[in-house]
Amino acid sequence: MSMNDVALEIAATAARLVVEEGLAFGPAKHRALKALGLPGRTALPTNDVVESEVRDYIALFCADTQPAELRALRELARVWLLRLKEFRPHLGGAVWQGWATRLCDIDLALFCDDPKSAEISLINQDQRYEVQTVRGLHGDDVDVLSLHSFCEPLNEDVGVHLRIYDLDDLRGALLPDAQGRSPRGDLQALERLLTA
Repeated sequence: MSMNDVALEIAATAARLVVEEGLAFGPAKHRALKALGLPGRTALPTNDVVESEVRDYIALFCADTQPAELRALRELARVWLLRLKEFRPHLGGAVWQGWATRLCDIDLALFCDDPKSAEISLINQDQRYEVQTVRGLHGDDVDVLSLHSFCEPLNEDVGVHLRIYDLDDLRGALLPDAQGRSPRGDLQALERLLTA
């Protein structure tokens, strides 16, 4: 098998784990390596390749359920974009890119004058949340506030993750990716997707 075939096989296996178990791309690629019995230092496919396999997998196996699940998640994201409007929220991740299923979480980036203001807002809304630190836009550490929000059409709780950025990060956050797509969108951009 050529290196390309191996990368595609890893991507296809990872895609199944992303869709069926809700794994993130990174962990899914490593699980795929193990599942295929490949050595740990095997070159991994890029996220773009995995995403393309995820879209193919959804088209093949989830075409009847995924569009409604995506719509439910986008409508819930809209609620949060409105609720957190003062922090210039932008939707990213699978829900924005259009391949989310019911196992996916909602990823929002908030651009705040004061990083603590978003936490204060959640406390004022009686929201329980947890704080983690992850790698942000420019490789710097950023706080992520994670909470659960009930999604009525799916009849289950969905994870909502709020990445807290400085206001100055907003411009860089909207630069197109390698395929020329915007990596996240604001409320108006989401409204356009919902009415399309």
